[in-house]
Amino acid sequence: MRAGSEDEGLGALFEAALAARQRAYAPYSRFSVGAALRDETGALHAGCNVENAAYPVGTCAEAGAIAAMVAAGGRRIAALLVCADGAVPVTPCGACRQRIREFAGPETPVFAAGPGGVLARHTLDALLPASFGPETLS
Repeated sequence: MRAGSEDEGLGALFEAALAARQRAYAPYSRFSVGAALRDETGALHAGCNVENAAYPVGTCAEAGAIAAMVAAGGRRIAALLVCADGAVPVTPCGACRQRIREFAGPETPVFAAGPGGVLARHTLDALLPASFGPETLS
């Protein structure tokens, strides 16, 4: 599915994630990832992976996009798109799935894309079933 074919909002998410991916800092893995999300106001926020010579302190693209959203005042993810060039559609890692869950509900769409367009659509619940979220602590 080509970006933008589903709706105009998906095309904007794809373009933002693709642009962020092009700015990724991945000198060790050479696996560049970009992520973009739309918040509850419709604003877009993007992030890219940033590796570090001390591998565990690198940052995922999704974490960068979430941090950008929070810094801008957003508090809810309406949709998220991850763009990477993998052998299969790349979805968020386990830690990022939990980060996304902090700001999104089970039905939030999570798109996986490659440089040529969107490859897959999931819900957060499909990626992180029976999840632990903020309401669990209420």
